[in-house]
Amino acid sequence: MSSAELTPPEVARWAARAGLPLPDDRHSVVAATAGHIHSVVAVLRELNFGETPPASAFRAEKGKHDAAV
Repeated sequence: MSSAELTPPEVARWAARAGLPLPDDRHSVVAATAGHIHSVVAVLRELNFGETPPASAFRAEKGKHDAAV
């Protein structure tokens, strides 16, 4: 998807293409929500995780738990 905002007519077209019933009065609300989600994902894509391994690399092992403060 491009960085352009999703318009209500595009929402209607995509919903119909996916076979999702979407009443006409919901097109603009869904377009606004999709725009918000897109802006949040864009910010997440800018984060630099450097050498952070993927979550699948984490191994929770039983070990000695030290609750001393």
